[in-house]
Parts: sequence; structure tokens; C-alpha cells
Amino acid sequence: MRTEHPLTTVPLTADLLRGALDLERTAHGLLPHRLPARARAQCADGQLAMAESQPSGVRVAFRSRATVVELDALPTKRIYVGAPPRPDGVYDLLVDGDLVAGESLAEGNTLTIDMATGSAETRPGPAGTLRFAGLPDRDKDIEIWLPHNETTELVALRADAPVAPLPERGRKVWLHHGSSISHGSDAASPTTIWPALAAALGGVELINLGLSGSALLDPFTARALRDTPADLISVKLGINVVNADLMRLRAFGPAVHGFLDTIREGHPSVPLLVVSPLLCPVHEDTPGPSAPDFSGIGEGKLRFVAAGDPAERAAGKLTLTVIREELSRIVRQRAAEDPNLHYLDGRALYGEADAARLPLPDNLHPDAATHCHIGERFAGLAFAPDGPFAGRGA
Repeated sequence: MRTEHPLTTVPLTADLLRGALDLERTAHGLLPHRLPARARAQCADGQLAMAESQPSGVRVAFRSRATVVELDALPTKRIYVGAPPRPDGVYDLLVDGDLVAGESLAEGNTLTIDMATGSAETRPGPAGTLRFAGLPDRDKDIEIWLPHNETTELVALRADAPVAPLPERGRKVWLHHGSSISHGSDAASPTTIWPALAAALGGVELINLGLSGSALLDPFTARALRDTPADLISVKLGINVVNADLMRLRAFGPAVHGFLDTIREGHPSVPLLVVSPLLCPVHEDTPGPSAPDFSGIGEGKLRFVAAGDPAERAAGKLTLTVIREELSRIVRQRAAEDPNLHYLDGRALYGEADAARLPLPDNLHPDAATHCHIGERFAGLAFAPDGPFAGRGA
């Protein structure tokens, strides 16, 4: 029987975190960011600031013999006026790659958002403590995956044995960018967002730049992808451009070319996979913007509708059908000189048959079961013997 040892505070340093591109020292501790400071300084959009500070795919990772680990954290929880309450974020504990626990914190700041007016109000709250006990008494890899949907400041880490950074395991790094669906939307936990599931199945290390509402072909995001070391890259483009009614067809094509050009400046020959939008029936042939439908709020349901007019396609407004055609054309054109550039139709991940079985609850975002489905599909296609990432996993 192992003699219990007192807990010792472990300094929270960059080598104990994976999946973050930047770390900010705050009054409370350490705030992981998924975009670098220079990128954040180039956009004042509150949605982007919230999304990139939510640590989707970010984990505290170390090797230790510890049987007890404690993490003090200060999450920021979102409250949407008139919408059903959101569940608390989950902290998943993995030991040697196996999920052994998932815990939540009731404490934290609150951010109240009024979608009708666009206003937001933050109220401070206390930090909380997560305690993981009864871990195996042996040297092991320990990962604490942070909530994918709650901005989380790391306040303190404690363990009852020495802690060291995880050694390199020879796994390839997969860098992925996408929308709220890649960010995690309504997945059950951080290790069950579809990119995390696909990464586990493919045997690769994930850096997730899925940014809710913010996959908008921003040049600073392209530069972040360019400057981040990676062995595999995928970009899932299109749905947010329609959601936001951001641009017309004339601007979209050159913007995609510029986005890919920038990535290729830093990764000239890395396998690069362009993924078009999943099936989203409300926007297949109807342009954006997307608008909240509050008619079901009394029953605890919030849905989104397409507020555009299908006739506006003639004026260059974008639909998902138009975007898939354009992305396919662009990749075919570029692949003639770039053999490591690939295209995947998002409907291969979630198409009409899938929508009949697993409909999108709010018309835009997949639920937990659908995240599992998409993750398995992506891994089966991307890491297949004839797939774009073939032979690149563990």
C-alpha cells in the first residue's frame, strides 16, 4: 500500500501545456490562448476573443507517479438571455491515453450575452478546485483536457509526486482550423469533440484552431497556421462565411487563395486538406445571415434560421452549395502544381442520410452523438491507406 504524500505545488509552465499557441499571465494565473497575441491585436471582435480563449484541444500534460492531482481553475461560464442554461464545462482526465475521469466546476465568472441586442456583461466569481485521486501508483502519462467551451484560467497545479513534461512519443502534429463545429459546439466533453476523437483514432497530436463563429478566412488566422509547426494541416471552410453573410462570391475565391497561399509560405509541402461544409439544410441553397429563432424558447429550445433570400444567389450571395463548388474548383486548380493539397466534401462526414438519422438540434450544430460520428468518419477517410493523411499517424 502506497504511503500518502503531501501535495506539492507544481509551477504552471509552457512545457506542461499542449494545444495552446500563446499563454497569458493574468492576475489569477495562466490563460491559454489559441491565437497568438499579434493575431488577437488585429481584431476587436468579441466573438473571436471569446472563441480563441476557450481552450478547445488544450490540455495540461505531464508524466508523474502521482496518485493525487489537483488543479485550481477559474472558468468563465456563458449565459444566453432567454436560452436554456448551458451545462458546466468538463475537465477530462486521461491516464496513458485512457479516459478515467471527467469533472466540472460550479465556480467561476459568468458572461451574460443578449443575442437580441449584442450586449454582454461579465460578473466575477471564485476559482474552484478539481481533485483527481486514486490514480495508479506507477509512472504514467497524465493529461487534463480543459473545457472546450469555457474560457479557463489555470490558477494552480498540485501533485503528490514529482512532475515532468511529457516526453516526445514520435506522434505527428495535426493542425486543424474550422468553425464552431470544429471548436466543439455541443459535444459532451473536450475529448469527444470530433477533432479530438479523430486525432485519437489517427494516433496524432491535435492543435485545434476551431473558432466558433470565426472561421472567416482572416489573414491573421492564416498566419497563425503558417507559423505553427505541424506535420498535417486541415482547414474546414465555408459555414461561417455564410452564417455571417460576410462576403460575395467575387471576394470568396481570392480570399481562399490568399488563405492557402499564406499557409503554404510556412508549410510548402505538408499534406493540406481543404474540407467543405457539412450538410446544413437551412443554408444549402439559402444565403445567410443566420438568425436566432426564439419561438421555441418556452420549451427550452433555440434554433437558427437562414435569413437570406435564395434569389440573392444571382447577385453573388453565398450558399453552402456555391461554396462547395468553389472550394472544389480552387483545390483542383491548385493541386495541378501542389500534389500535397487535397479536398474533402464535408457531406462525406455528415450528409443527407446522416441528417435523417442525426438531425442538427438547432439547425446549425451537431450534438454529442453526431460529433462521435463525424470524428470516426474523418479518421476513416483522412487516415485511410489512400487518404490524404495516409501513413502519417502513429
